[in-house]
Amino acid sequence: MVIVMKPNASEDSIQHVIHSVQDCGLIAHLSRGKDVTLIGVVGDKHLFMEKNPQLMDGVERVIQVSESYKLANKKFHPDPSIIDVDGVKIGGDHFVILAGPCAVENEPLMYETADVVKKGGAQILRGGAYKPRTSPYSFQGLEEDGLKYLAKAKEKTGLRTISEVTSISAIHAAKGVIDIIQIGARNMQNFELLKAAGRSGIPVLLKRGMAATIDEWLNAAEYIMNEGNPNVILCERGIRTFEPSTRNTLDLSAVCVVKEKSHLPIIVDPSHATGVRSYVAPLAKAAVAAGADGLMIEVHPNPAIALSDGPQSLDPPAFLTLCEELKPLIHLMGRKM
Repeated sequence: MVIVMKPNASEDSIQHVIHSVQDCGLIAHLSRGKDVTLIGVVGDKHLFMEKNPQLMDGVERVIQVSESYKLANKKFHPDPSIIDVDGVKIGGDHFVILAGPCAVENEPLMYETADVVKKGGAQILRGGAYKPRTSPYSFQGLEEDGLKYLAKAKEKTGLRTISEVTSISAIHAAKGVIDIIQIGARNMQNFELLKAAGRSGIPVLLKRGMAATIDEWLNAAEYIMNEGNPNVILCERGIRTFEPSTRNTLDLSAVCVVKEKSHLPIIVDPSHATGVRSYVAPLAKAAVAAGADGLMIEVHPNPAIALSDGPQSLDPPAFLTLCEELKPLIHLMGRKM
């Protein structure tokens, strides 16, 4: 349920409604937008409805929310959320590029890559410290050492950092070291991990599961937000279909659907979506045109010897060229970097 307050509603009226909600054992979420003040109500609303909230002072109307996700719902929060990551903003009219190798391989690699992605205009350095791989014999990541190398690259370049976590213990290791934790596609519905990410208070990038509907994806975000962490960024990275030409099928329509259903920012990962280096640039441009709030792009100094996902990684010249081609398009879409 969403309670829409009148434009001239007093602060006393707003607080009265909030206290009435809480007196019924429900959770009230206050959202002050540019033009409207909303109070979102979460929980069993039966007792509260008996108070006839429509007649409370300052209330304009009451909207029933049919979707199971509430906190991630645009009805609760009509203005786009802007996630502040240590001064770097994601969402609204801001556009962000997250770039770096699929896996953190060693310390010099992170320094070299960080310099390249910063030169291109990226604000956030990505690198996998924990690598959930299809085969148990594939490179599994450097774990805590990988997190430390990312943190050192941040000290050197000023870039913010993001890395995937695959367990609750990995979240604890990342706290205070990494700026954003990523929940990967395979863990999108690992509900205990989602709840732990919510309790951590660290901004979370939540990738869409390879066979997940958008509503399932938004409900996964709800698990994080329900633990008190509103700083969730969605990431479309392709879904599994019958088409074998690419690793996955990049669902750019998801950007439009999410923008209509949710206030959360959404970025696009064309690297993991396609698995093919030559497709990354055109789909990155298409994602900007579709209204994405950012891009996640894999970059490696020498993709031919990368320990993970070399075929989809851009080398430095290709990344720098793409960034130059993206800048006028980002500006045309009314965004700033």
